[in-house]
Amino acid sequence: MELGLYTFGDVHPDPATGATVSPAQRLREVLERIRLAEDVGLDYVGIGEHHRPDYAISSPATVIAAALAQTQRITVGSAVTVLSTEDPVRVHQQFSTMDLYSGGRVELLAGRGSFIESYPLFGASLDDYDALFDEKIALLLRLDEAERTTWSGRFRPPLDDALVLPRPLDKPGIGPHLRIAIATGGNPRSSARAGALGLPVSYAIIGGQPASFAPLVDLYRESYAASTRPGRPAEPFVSVAGIGFVADDPRAARHFFYPYWHESMRRIASERGFAQPNRIAFESQAARGGAYLVGHPEEVAERVVALHGVLQHDRQAFQMDVSGVPHAESMRAIELLGTRVAPLVRDALGD
Repeated sequence: MELGLYTFGDVHPDPATGATVSPAQRLREVLERIRLAEDVGLDYVGIGEHHRPDYAISSPATVIAAALAQTQRITVGSAVTVLSTEDPVRVHQQFSTMDLYSGGRVELLAGRGSFIESYPLFGASLDDYDALFDEKIALLLRLDEAERTTWSGRFRPPLDDALVLPRPLDKPGIGPHLRIAIATGGNPRSSARAGALGLPVSYAIIGGQPASFAPLVDLYRESYAASTRPGRPAEPFVSVAGIGFVADDPRAARHFFYPYWHESMRRIASERGFAQPNRIAFESQAARGGAYLVGHPEEVAERVVALHGVLQHDRQAFQMDVSGVPHAESMRAIELLGTRVAPLVRDALGD
């Protein structure tokens, strides 16, 4: 099983101290954390996309490129690329370029986005929410099939035998194609579509009981088995992304992490009219069977292994810096994830 982390480059005022970090400093810290993730043996880092003042990363491809240039082994990808408000031609060129110079270590995770700020920013209508993604993922995959493309649709000018370069690296198992995956929050249609398209799938599990996603994973794998898309990997690939934090002591981990989780959930609840978060809700989700993998290394490893027993997933990614967890604590959490959690998980699963 692969283990890793993902980030949006949070730059909120620290809920515990009130201290602020500039976007420039946070970006430098994100790159330092990625270097550490590789050094401690983690497999993956995801870079998110937001267009808001509380996040430093609005151009994930730029940060991914910087991360790939300073690493040698680790996979670095988007988490996610909001494809609905992007031009698939330009996206394919960007990721193909990074694929070439990184030796095939880049991954494109395509999604609609959990926030909607990119839609008015780039002139897209929320009335076309589903249609935009359906058309653009279809075009992205068409571009990935061959260097010349003829295509027409609703949301961009047609392509007439267009030459789209560069081409991705020719990689074992998938050939000269990008590593493209579909992100979903748990929609059955998205699971079935990812499988039918022959693409990896990533489930963002940020609440509830992760084991309840088992029927969706089964649906994905059934659809994948029936897929005939050229260039698809031979086997399906399931990622799980969610909130987590690792510290040396379990009570200290939850006590430290709670204010940062609370601030993030409070803002989202206020914007969307949800019930305000509280300590009871946090503790229930941080307990065994919940969505938050927060605790000491042995506890976190045990819960990853238990979830794997239900979902048989291939990757677990942690968001450990919500609301701007300070850099020192973020670095320690990454160190523990790589040096203590990962070996326990791999030993338990025979990897």
